Amino acid sequence: MPEGHTIHRLAADHRERFQDCGPLRVTSPQGKFSDSAALLDGQEMDTAEAHGKHLFLGFADTGWIHIHLGLFGKVNFGTAAAANPPTDTVRLRLATKDAYVDLRGPTTCALITDEEKQAIHERLGPDPLRPQDDPAPAYARITRSRTTIAALLMDQKVIAGVGNVYRAEVLFRHRIDPYTPGKDIRPAQWTAIWDDLVALMREGVRLNRIDTVRPEHTPEAMGRPPRVDDHGGEVYVYRRATMPCHICGGEIRTADLAARNLFWCPKCQRPARSRRKAEAPLPRPA
Repeated sequence: MPEGHTIHRLAADHRERFQDCGPLRVTSPQGKFSDSAALLDGQEMDTAEAHGKHLFLGFADTGWIHIHLGLFGKVNFGTAAAANPPTDTVRLRLATKDAYVDLRGPTTCALITDEEKQAIHERLGPDPLRPQDDPAPAYARITRSRTTIAALLMDQKVIAGVGNVYRAEVLFRHRIDPYTPGKDIRPAQWTAIWDDLVALMREGVRLNRIDTVRPEHTPEAMGRPPRVDDHGGEVYVYRRATMPCHICGGEIRTADLAARNLFWCPKCQRPARSRRKAEAPLPRPA
């Protein structure tokens, strides 16, 4: 499932190609969005927004197209000159004389009102990529919970847009054991997590991929081969189970947590009590 940076990138791509560019041709070759497409056909798209993993395409006279890609949704942009007739798998096509976009296989593609859109925002947590969002409500929920911080970071009602990659990587970068209960996360740790997610996810939007390793741990700096993975980007632990940690050389572990694969380094991300014990000064001899 795409993480939040991908959806924010899609919002920007839609604005660039379709915002305030005149009437759009809106169709649903698959047929599941036909009634709504007929209402929107010939109208202008005046904005596109993202909140977490939700994409909203705004049409001032009618409402919003709400899109959630889910596990199988795909978006493909093209130029009108190269446009092929849409296949019957296309849920939604937006087109101008210069560009088009096809949407296939989303979990959600629905025409909604302003009130329905606001209800979606209200059930989502703050999004690190929305400058107006306050991280305090997320921390308030975290500190009241005995659920693991790894599970809480994936809960879209707590924080929106974070997926499996950013979850694993931000916890590694701050040496936090993923099984730490939310109530044990200190304010300074939460501030560091949030600030890091803001920076990492902004880079994800800019580069259209996830890179999380610090400059001193890149392949060039360490003299190691680059990562080969269809997800792209350099990471510390995600999908690196049984491989050596870039920092300590220990084995990266994986386990199932809340129906998703968790990745972490047990040596670098020891529980807080174990870490404090290991870092405590040795007692003086009598």
